[in-house]
Amino acid sequence: MKIISGLLLVALLAACSSQKLINRQASQSILKDSTLRHAHVGISIYDPARNKFLYNHDGEKYFVPASNTKIATCYVAMKYLGDSLPGIYYAESDTAILLIPAGDPTLLHPDFKKQPVIDLLKRSHKPLYITGRNWETQALGNGWSWGDYNEYYMAERSPLPVYGNVVKWVQENNTTTSNTGNDFDPTPSIYSDPEVNWKVRFTTDTAHKNFYVQRNRDENVFNISQGTEKKKEQLVPFVTHGLEAALELLPDTIGHSIQQIDDRSFARLLSTTFNARLVHSQPVDSLLQPMMYQSDNFFAEQSLLMVGQAKLNVLSDKKILAYLLNNDLRHLPQPPRWADGSGLSRYNLFTPQDFVAILHKMQQEFGIERIKQILPTGGKGTLNNFYKQDSGFIFAKTGTLSGVVALSGFLYTRQNRLLIFSVLVNNHAGSAVDIRRKVESFLTGIRRKY
Repeated sequence: MKIISGLLLVALLAACSSQKLINRQASQSILKDSTLRHAHVGISIYDPARNKFLYNHDGEKYFVPASNTKIATCYVAMKYLGDSLPGIYYAESDTAILLIPAGDPTLLHPDFKKQPVIDLLKRSHKPLYITGRNWETQALGNGWSWGDYNEYYMAERSPLPVYGNVVKWVQENNTTTSNTGNDFDPTPSIYSDPEVNWKVRFTTDTAHKNFYVQRNRDENVFNISQGTEKKKEQLVPFVTHGLEAALELLPDTIGHSIQQIDDRSFARLLSTTFNARLVHSQPVDSLLQPMMYQSDNFFAEQSLLMVGQAKLNVLSDKKILAYLLNNDLRHLPQPPRWADGSGLSRYNLFTPQDFVAILHKMQQEFGIERIKQILPTGGKGTLNNFYKQDSGFIFAKTGTLSGVVALSGFLYTRQNRLLIFSVLVNNHAGSAVDIRRKVESFLTGIRRKY
C-alpha cells in the first residue's frame, strides 16, 4: 500500500507540475499581455495518450472560431466522402443522359488538371439534361458579411460549381517602342478567364490609377477601372443563379449545351432510364489539403454540401448540419452552434474543448500520418510565417476574422509526446499578427519544456 501510495503521489505531483508549467507559460505569453487584457481567451491542452486535459483556461466557454470551423468540416468530409470526390451523378438511356449535380468544387477549377466529369460530358452524343431538385441552399451563408460579396474568398455556393465560381480578370499594359525610339503605352489589354459574355463597364480610377473590378451585387455586371500597372489580376465571384451560370459557361468547353428541366420532366425521363452511376472526380485529400493549407472557404462550403448529398441525398447546409450535430458530434463536451462549413459566419460558436474532441476523433479514426498531410505545419500554408524554427512539430488550422484569432491542432513536444490543443481569442483590438506571435511563444514553450 505504501508503494502504491508513493507512486500515486509521484504521478499527482507530476500532473500538478505540468499544469503549473503550462499555466505559467500561458500567463507569461498570453493571459497577462496588455494587448489581450480586455479580450476573451480560451485554451485547452490535451494529452491523448493519457486521455486527460493538461490545462484549461475557459476551455468550456464558447467562442467565434473563424476558420477553425473548417476542422469540423474536414472531419466529416474525411468520414463521409471516401477516397474520391463525387463529381456528378448520371443516368443514361438510349436517348438521353440525365445529370444530378454533386456540388463538386473542382469542376474546371484551374488547380485540378484532370477533369473526369468534363471528359464524360465531352464524349456524350446524346442530349444532356440536368436537375436542380437536390439544391436547397442559399448562395451566401447566414451570418456572412454581405459587404464582402466582391472578394475572392466569398465565392457563392452552388450545385454545379465551375471555375471555382470566380472570374479571373487580367489587365496587361504592354509598353512598346516606336520607330522614333520613344516608349508609349497602348490601350491596356483587359480579358477574363474564363471568357464570359456578361456586361462590362469601363471607367478610369483617376484618384488611384489602379486596376480594379467591382461586380454589381446581384447581377453579373462588372465595372472595371483601368490602371497603370504593367500586369494585374483580380479574382471576382460571379452570381451563380443556381445552375444558370454553370450551364452558360460549360458549352464552350464540352461543345454542346445542357438543358435544365423541371422536377416533373426529370421524373418522367428518369422512369425510362437505366444504368445510374456516379463519376468520381479527384482524390478527397487533394481537396482537403488546400482547404486547410490555404483556408479555402469555397472548398469548405462545397465539402459540407457534398457530405449532405452523400449522406442525405440533398445539397442542404441546414439539413446536414442538423444531422451531424445530432449524430456524429452529439457527444462533444459542449454542444456547438455550427452555422456553415468555412467559418465565415459569426453565428458559429465552438469551445476549445470541442475542437480538441473533434481533433481527437480525427486522430483515432484516420491516423496522425494522414492528418499531417492535410494540416499545415510551420512555414507552410497559413503558418507560412510562423513556427519555422521547429517546423514539423506542429500541425494546425488557423482562424482569423476581425477581432478573432484561433489556432487548433496537434503539437509534438521535445520528448515526442503528442498533444492536442486549441487556443481561441475573441474581441481583441490588437494586431492579429502580434497575437499569433504570442500564441507561437506559448506553444513553443510547451514544446520545449513539457
